[in-house]
Amino acid sequence: MTLSEESNMDETTPLIAAPETHTTVQQNGANIDKPLPMGQILLLCFARIVEPIAFFSIFPFMNRMIEECGDVPETDVGFYSGFIESLFSLTQMMLMLPWGRASDRFGRKPVLVISLAGLSVTCALFGTSQKIWQMIVYRCLAGVFSGTVVTVRTAISENSTPKTQARAFSYFALFSNLGICVGPLLGGVLLRPAEQYPSLFGNVRFFKDYPYALPTFATGSIAATACIVSALFVKETLRSKIDGRNEPVKPMSTTEIIRSPGVSLVLFLNAFTILITLGYTAIIPVFYFTNPKFGGYGFREIQISAFMGIGGLSQAAWLIFVFPSLQRRIGTGGVLRACSVCLPFWFFLTPAANIFLRVGWETVFWVYAPVVVVVGSGVAMGFTAFQLALNDISPSSETLGTLNAISLTLTSAIRSIAPGLFASLFATGVKHQILAGYFAWVILIALAIVQRASLRWLPTRVEGKIDVVNEDEEIAA
Repeated sequence: MTLSEESNMDETTPLIAAPETHTTVQQNGANIDKPLPMGQILLLCFARIVEPIAFFSIFPFMNRMIEECGDVPETDVGFYSGFIESLFSLTQMMLMLPWGRASDRFGRKPVLVISLAGLSVTCALFGTSQKIWQMIVYRCLAGVFSGTVVTVRTAISENSTPKTQARAFSYFALFSNLGICVGPLLGGVLLRPAEQYPSLFGNVRFFKDYPYALPTFATGSIAATACIVSALFVKETLRSKIDGRNEPVKPMSTTEIIRSPGVSLVLFLNAFTILITLGYTAIIPVFYFTNPKFGGYGFREIQISAFMGIGGLSQAAWLIFVFPSLQRRIGTGGVLRACSVCLPFWFFLTPAANIFLRVGWETVFWVYAPVVVVVGSGVAMGFTAFQLALNDISPSSETLGTLNAISLTLTSAIRSIAPGLFASLFATGVKHQILAGYFAWVILIALAIVQRASLRWLPTRVEGKIDVVNEDEEIAA
């Protein structure tokens, strides 16, 4: 079964991605559906885990680090926190498409290895910052080496088939969320080692002068290990390199890809969902840090680490144990719609826990808040489903790397604005007690409702009904 170039968004027969987009390839007219190569998938997932660890490991201590480096008032910490992350994403946005083009031309593996090598160094150096401008410089340098994300996504797509892509990306998402879990834990457990572990580091002058260096050094070491492992064991998946051709097939231009049937719509819907996700990501660590009387939870660094870790583990559980079977049963579109219904309720129930702290019901809070984190984390399945939708709408295998790069460029563009915007909205709401400090959450709820309504325009071709695909394959055979 192949995807006709004349296909459009109004097709009545749901289709998974074009076979060329995955491991399923056409040879002498036969449709060859390879099993999922778990060794390669796990190696790529190990490379994938580096980026969320690097991104989230600084969250437990970044607010305190900003206060100490810049003598910033508590009510303004959110602005600087979002500003630093926005610059990181702005750098990613500028270089994501070149990395995607490079992976389509030179191969997935060299781009992956070079990106991991650069990320290992820049992540380690961040913890040595003693001025805000140093934090900004090192974070921007980390954004330069953004090829890891686009390359891993593309390679996993090329290692999977329409039948196995949901399972492949459930592992991808599992490791992403393990990174979300491990990152904050590293940041919380290893920060200020001279104070937390005086018997081990109390006499080490370096860790007294640089109290945030150990967690970033640990992150850099993980990235360096992933770099070495990828260089030794990851296999190339770019078809032109596998076939031994000196020149790869010339890919479609960016404009041609975007104008392909359904592509621009899926890119828009995915970008809008990313906006909401990044808004939540920007708010949550500052929300956890903020005093309950201002609308937060008033957590210490270790508590922030624990709650963000619980969220990461919960998302991982939903994605590995529920997502593949649910996607087979109701399709990609069904998963997207189900998660979008739950999203505004999650955004309402999370800040509602603050009310218990304000009235002194701490026992109720400690029962209620963890349950909300665990159950609400199921909405992460919707974010993973959009990756399948991008795979399914890709015009061909030669455009897959660039299409992922376009998507991630849009993500980086949003990431360059959203953290600062939402962190500022949260800080403004807290400072002036707009809606009792819940101002930013109300905005997130409104956006989530709009996101649910927008899914009515989801192209039929990305519904992801596996049973329909199997019937079509049997007819074709």
